[in-house]
Order: sequence, then structure tokens, then C-alpha cells
Amino acid sequence: MRQDHDYESELSDIRLKLSDIHNDIRSFIDSTGHQHLDSVVRSVKDDYSGVIVRHLMDDAGKGLEKNMVKKCEMRGECKGLLSNVLQKNAGLIMNDTVNEASIEENRLELKKLRTMVPYDKCDICFAEASDIMSRQVTLMRSMKIYETNSEKRYDLSQLPPEVVVDDILEPLCHQKRFDILKAITGETRSFSALSNLTGLRGGNLLFHLQKLMESGMIIQRHERGDYMITGKGFKVMEGVSSIYSSLNPPKGTEKE
Repeated sequence: MRQDHDYESELSDIRLKLSDIHNDIRSFIDSTGHQHLDSVVRSVKDDYSGVIVRHLMDDAGKGLEKNMVKKCEMRGECKGLLSNVLQKNAGLIMNDTVNEASIEENRLELKKLRTMVPYDKCDICFAEASDIMSRQVTLMRSMKIYETNSEKRYDLSQLPPEVVVDDILEPLCHQKRFDILKAITGETRSFSALSNLTGLRGGNLLFHLQKLMESGMIIQRHERGDYMITGKGFKVMEGVSSIYSSLNPPKGTEKE
């Protein structure tokens, strides 16, 4: 009983620490930057990773026991095989970082096991195992030790300044160009429509349009055709909107 009490106490500490990190993430970044936040996350992981792995395996055991098909002669064997894969996946938490290939390897192992069992009802057991693995991966994300390749962001120190300035910042630095991008974010616009919108005429408007086209923010559909925003331009505008929203939250949503 004492051991169970200590275990629950440790899990409670984990939840509190992760909750604190989640709730205070904005103030951490604002006051001391990403490096301090990363050090806090690493400290929690180092102190509690073993307990977290035990918690995940306890969760996996309960899930499999409750939701696997009850009347099946292969239940015990399959439960052992699925538990092994889930334990290997949960053990990744002990690493400083978890790469996408490791997660995918464990997912493929589950799929391979599924091809080796004979019944349609086996889908129920493997669906439960897949759900458990997804919860494990979600926890890895919350601990900031796992992200897919598509989610990864460059370290600020590694950003190439000439590319960022020339391809992103400089094209946006003029109000008229920003007005153009806003105008065509939701629909295509003709040269004359953009001229009326910006108040620019002839060569002056063409100069700004050329800047945006050279940076890959917009394209002209065909010669003398309408202008439309590109995928790059749309992502840049989404980023600007996100930055503006974080600095100027709507009234009533500011953090107390």
C-alpha cells in the first residue's frame, strides 16, 4: 500500500509540473526566452522519466486488459507481443530527443504483427494498441522531446539572415506591399483593382508587384492577368497574423 501511495504521489508531482509548464509557457518565453524553458522541461524529464515510463506501461496494461477481445485463445500471447512494442515505444522517453524514424519503426512493428494473426476480431486489439501508442507520442510532444520533421523549426541562431531579410522581411517592409498581400490573400486581383486599392499608378505599382513576385510571394496568372498569392505568401501572412495576435490579443483575452 505504501508503494502504491508513493507511486501516485510521484505521478501527481509530474502532472503538476507539466501543468505549470503549460500554463506559464508564455511568461517563460517573454521573460527569459526559449533556453530557460528548455532547461525546465529537461529538468522535469531527467527527474521523472523513469516514473513516466512506468506510468505509461501501467496505462498500457490496463488498456489492453480492458479492451482486448476476451474470448480468444491467442489473447495472452498477443497481449505479451503488444506490450513489448508499447514498452519499447514508451522507453524512448528516456532519450533527450525522439526522432520520427523511431516512432515509425514501432508503428510498423504493430502493423507487421497484425499481418501475422488470423482473425478479423484482431483489429479490435490492435486498434487499442495503436491508440495507446498515440497517447504515448502525445506525451512525448508535451515534454518537447518529439516532433515530426514537418513540425521542426530552425534554431534562431541557425537562421540565414540574408535569406530571411531578402526573401521574407524586405518584401513586407513597405505598407503598400503589405496592402497588396492582404488584398489578394482571399481572392485574385487585377492590376487596376490593386491600383485603386493602393492609390499607386503605373510604374510605381508595378515596382512593388515585381518585388513581391521576385520574392515568390505572389504570381501573375498569365500575361496581363490577375495577381494571386502563392503558398509561401499565404504562410508568411499567416505568420504575421499570428505574431500580431500574440502581441495584440483581443480585449478580454489578455492573460491575467
